[in-house]
Amino acid sequence: MSKVESKFQSDLKKELKERFPGCIVTKLDSGDIQGIPDLLILYKDKWATLENKRSAKAPKQPNQEYYVNTMNNMSFSRFIFPENKDEVLKDLTNLFKD
Repeated sequence: MSKVESKFQSDLKKELKERFPGCIVTKLDSGDIQGIPDLLILYKDKWATLENKRSAKAPKQPNQEYYVNTMNNMSFSRFIFPENKDEVLKDLTNLFKD
């Protein structure tokens, strides 16, 4: 993971914890399942996953599209990067507010 992506992920984890008090944000192990999204967010009775990218143009690894799409069909999953962060967090807030 690049320094830029690592910093974005670290800041994102902090923002998620502030935005959704009491949530659990944990890093998933892509060494266990290649292509699994980076972060799992557990909040009340809902969950979501986010795959962090340093930019909208950053390359995707094999299986990432598959897992993001599959997990989005189960609950909520998105690719997130600085250019779409506000939109993704708005969608996540809508999911978690119910």
